[in-house]
Amino acid sequence: MSLRLLLPEEGVTELLTAWPDEPRVYERGKTALDETVTADLLKGYTFTGCVPANEIAVVKAPGPSLNQNAYMTHGRTDAAKLRKLYGNGFTIRLGNLQRVVPFMTTVSHRIQDETGFSNYVHAFLTPPGNQGLRHHWDQQMAVVVQIAGIKRWQLWRPPVESPMREYNESWRVWRDHYIPEWEAAGPDLEVDLEAGQSLLLPRGWVHNPHVVDQDEDSVHLTFAIRERTPLWLAEKLIAEAIEDPEFRRIIPPGDITGPALVDRLREARDALCGHLKELDLERLTPAVREAAAIDLEYTT
Repeated sequence: MSLRLLLPEEGVTELLTAWPDEPRVYERGKTALDETVTADLLKGYTFTGCVPANEIAVVKAPGPSLNQNAYMTHGRTDAAKLRKLYGNGFTIRLGNLQRVVPFMTTVSHRIQDETGFSNYVHAFLTPPGNQGLRHHWDQQMAVVVQIAGIKRWQLWRPPVESPMREYNESWRVWRDHYIPEWEAAGPDLEVDLEAGQSLLLPRGWVHNPHVVDQDEDSVHLTFAIRERTPLWLAEKLIAEAIEDPEFRRIIPPGDITGPALVDRLREARDALCGHLKELDLERLTPAVREAAAIDLEYTT
């Protein structure tokens, strides 16, 4: 079971049975993940220029991510530029390791088998005494796996309810007063995450991670686990409507731009209600379960 590479037995049980809405810190110990995806491996992958440029983000708080030209030459990743940026205090994020590292591909697929949730894996390399991303929240559960060094996580309770990719995502609803207010109040929880530990970080929790140690850098993996929601189920329920010619007919442009649109909306709603009422849920269930095991992206 791949979740056991990220969490001890009690953490796996809690995740699968309760899906916590409060952060948890677990003593992971050393697993096959730690033996395979080491700090040296990730640094070698980064500083030899092997990482695809479109999977790299380089950031140093409080600034935004750098333009790709800052670490590319002739359209390719420039290892020397990355090394220099890292030496100047920039955090390097390596995105979607599950697409480029075979071991991580296997881990990601097995987590989806275990949960029915798709996921992705990012690595973060932060120099001593520095910070990459500042305060923000995510729209999915994260399991933060500390590989090397120590990273301090300042955490605040969710300022919005149940964020999703297209709803209450932090950058979509951001307010300038958030950070001053959070810093004035102080974090609700502060964690110094050490190598061998994992942090379970539920969606919506504000986090401000940084490296306090002035001598040792930090390397961690973030496994972002995209929860399925009733809206995802609704998308699956609606999908078969395409088989009904009534849902494939053309709506004249004049009905879209004119007063008839409310009537077309009413007709579509009534037709959809009829479609949903007639669905054979027992027949549909295996297809939805299969989709949960293979759908890699989400629309909301």
